[in-house]
Amino acid sequence: MGNDGDGRPLVLVLAGAGYGQQAPLLWWSQAIASAAGCEVVAPAWTIDDDAGANPVAFVEAAIGAALGDRLPDLVIAKSFGCFALPWAIRNDVPGVWLTPVLTHDDVATALAAATDAHDAIGGGDDTMWRPERVSGTAARLQTVDRADHSLQVAGDWRRSQRLQADVFDVVERRVAALAAHQTGG
Repeated sequence: MGNDGDGRPLVLVLAGAGYGQQAPLLWWSQAIASAAGCEVVAPAWTIDDDAGANPVAFVEAAIGAALGDRLPDLVIAKSFGCFALPWAIRNDVPGVWLTPVLTHDDVATALAAATDAHDAIGGGDDTMWRPERVSGTAARLQTVDRADHSLQVAGDWRRSQRLQADVFDVVERRVAALAAHQTGG
């Protein structure tokens, strides 16, 4: 796994349908990975009717186009990007899954089978965050109280910012573990 060319850890960052790479959760996740010396691959995509009809196949095809036969050391995905969960579980690629669509059976089934190499974070007021659908998972699940699908608290930008900083702590911990593994630490 990783960047075979120069030995740096490879982090794959996947956007949501309406939540692009420039949005706070993904922007700062990329910054954390880059600052740690990781190679970051963040494919851009446009969600059309075909992608919406078969999101797992769409995301897997986008991953293949972006990475070829390389496997990342870590996936950080937001919402629609979390349709990569079945692929990640099959390929033993750990991930940080931000607001996964747990109302979709493929995503819920994959997260239910996940190991503790995965973190999934959702908002308490997000109707797509259904942690009861993945009971028994070994993944670390975190519910952000009163947060919506963007992990924001309506009408309270300061609280939203503090809560998102907690999310970045999870990302930083996962990225730091990659760096430590690369250096043998």
